[in-house]
Amino acid sequence: MRERPNRPRILVVDDNTSLVDNLTEILEGAGYSARGAATCAAALSLAREGFDVALVDLRLPDGDGTALAPQLKEISPDGEVVLLTGFATLESAVAAVRAGACAYLVKPCATQELLVTVEQAMRQVRLHGEKRDLSRRAQMAEKLAAVGTMTAGLSHEIRNPLNAAALQLSVLERRIHRLQRDAQPPLLEPLTLVKDEIRRLDHILEDFLQFARPREFVARRLDLVAVITKVLDLLGGEAERRGVRLERTLDPVPAVAGDEERLRQVLVNLGLNALEAVKEGGLVRVSCRTEPGSADLPGGAHVAVLVDDDGSGVPPEARDRIFEPFFTTKAKGSGLGLSIVHAIVTQHGGRIRVEDSPEGGARFALSLPQSR
Repeated sequence: MRERPNRPRILVVDDNTSLVDNLTEILEGAGYSARGAATCAAALSLAREGFDVALVDLRLPDGDGTALAPQLKEISPDGEVVLLTGFATLESAVAAVRAGACAYLVKPCATQELLVTVEQAMRQVRLHGEKRDLSRRAQMAEKLAAVGTMTAGLSHEIRNPLNAAALQLSVLERRIHRLQRDAQPPLLEPLTLVKDEIRRLDHILEDFLQFARPREFVARRLDLVAVITKVLDLLGGEAERRGVRLERTLDPVPAVAGDEERLRQVLVNLGLNALEAVKEGGLVRVSCRTEPGSADLPGGAHVAVLVDDDGSGVPPEARDRIFEPFFTTKAKGSGLGLSIVHAIVTQHGGRIRVEDSPEGGARFALSLPQSR
């Protein structure tokens, strides 16, 4: 059974149980996810699980709504608060503004007035998110510019000695293989370690070069299921080596317009990350399906690719930065892998996000527009 799309989360805070039930029913019917709380303490507890808009009564059993509102905003800076009262006065309206509320409703309010006010608050929430995304993109652009400048000047100086070292190691390896068989292992072990480190450095440099000199993008009509199948067949050996189950659920989907090599790079990167994130005996599942358009990905139905694992997941505080250049949660690596993934997906007119997986770990959700 497929999960429902994420719905805006509304927190209703009032000690009138009947009112909370009525407001919750109306909001749920309008497509929101609504929860109720009767006290300030209960509201703060629920708020830590996340909310978009909070409808808060001015008078509560254990406190005042104007004092609760700033506390809720501190927990969720991008969220908005609408204050409710049964006694409208100029003083209470001023108190609402000072508390940081974006709107003020008098109880009982008409259904249409409630929904219009909540939608206005949601517009503010979306605006906060857009501003944050713009700021993040500006920071990313500055970092990418720095990567390009640095890489252009250093690529030859780094790659030439790497190539020379790799060549000499190959010569040394051939000479070791001429020795007696029992003398070879102690010499080959450190040699293999050095070769692996040189290979890792070369991959890091390749990541830098891809940022500095992106190839021209030429989109072609692609069978995405076929592309995913090739990647999963390629990753099967690595999954078996790690003792991880690599499962696939590939629905028939419309064709997409893209660069097969780059999309394979995206899928390999996401697949390897998932395999590294789970323990032996763990699970990685890759699935694809058709999904309807949304506010952040307009233009009708699109193709979704989901990479789920049952690992430890991505901490909430890291999710906003996970696609930034040089940001990494790994002990080793350039911190550019997911940045390259994000750049390629954006180049295809798509979107990628990280969220909780129903398997208990992380889900990387990739959305691509259909080929027209």
